[in-house]
Amino acid sequence: MTKTELEKLAVEVRKGVLTGIHSAKSGHPGGSLSAAELFTYLYFEEMHVDPANPKDEDRDRFVLSKGHVAPALYAALALKGYFSVDEMKNLRQIGSFLQGHPDMKHTPGVDMSSGSLGQGFSAAVGMALAAKLDGKGYRVYAMAGDGEIQEGQIWEAAMFAGHRKLDNLLLIVDNNGLQIDGDIAEVCSPYPIGEKLTAFHFHVITIDGNDFDEIAAAFREARETKGRPTAIIAKTVKGKGVSYMEHQAGWHGKAPDDEQYAIAMEELGKAGEALCQR
Repeated sequence: MTKTELEKLAVEVRKGVLTGIHSAKSGHPGGSLSAAELFTYLYFEEMHVDPANPKDEDRDRFVLSKGHVAPALYAALALKGYFSVDEMKNLRQIGSFLQGHPDMKHTPGVDMSSGSLGQGFSAAVGMALAAKLDGKGYRVYAMAGDGEIQEGQIWEAAMFAGHRKLDNLLLIVDNNGLQIDGDIAEVCSPYPIGEKLTAFHFHVITIDGNDFDEIAAAFREARETKGRPTAIIAKTVKGKGVSYMEHQAGWHGKAPDDEQYAIAMEELGKAGEALCQR
């Protein structure tokens, strides 16, 4: 895909996020919006997956360790063809398979149930080890939040992954700088993130996580890295794409009302139109 095509898809991911959260009247827009480009690139360029065969044993795996940003994952899965985009309107509704956090038993395309912060990355490490032990060529991708990596279990998993030289494992840290209580540096600073992961024998790449050129280059570099796992520290904007949500910790876990939703969708619509005119 061209960069413009990917950017258009990222806009559609953001629309799906807001539609779902507005319909549910609950959810986590800030971190979902910040990672839209990353989800878009993963599912439309990087990963070997097939919506027609979601349980293919040789597929690449993805674990959303920061499970509360499930709306962005669901939006990407819907656009990929795992289920109808209209299902986003059923987010968090009784009887819907789109729960507030990913559920591998009921949602097509979800490889691991997650939501308890810190635990998802451990599951991803286990998947990567399994691939090595079974002689399989699939890769395992995990996304963690920068607030989430305050959890000790993240570093236990990182220590194990580095020790076992799991070069089929890629950790993406969505470094948008904000968590539910404010600036991560003030709540409980995880910095310097890159240096810490390097100490755990990771190959570390730091990028602008909202720029497709940098994302593409980082994923290529990760694939070429042998003998150790890779971590991409993706600097992103919390609430990206919606002017009143950007850089605002208050939008970590709050749904827009009708007026706010209309404004957000209008802004995203204009962004999409601008991309069509390129």
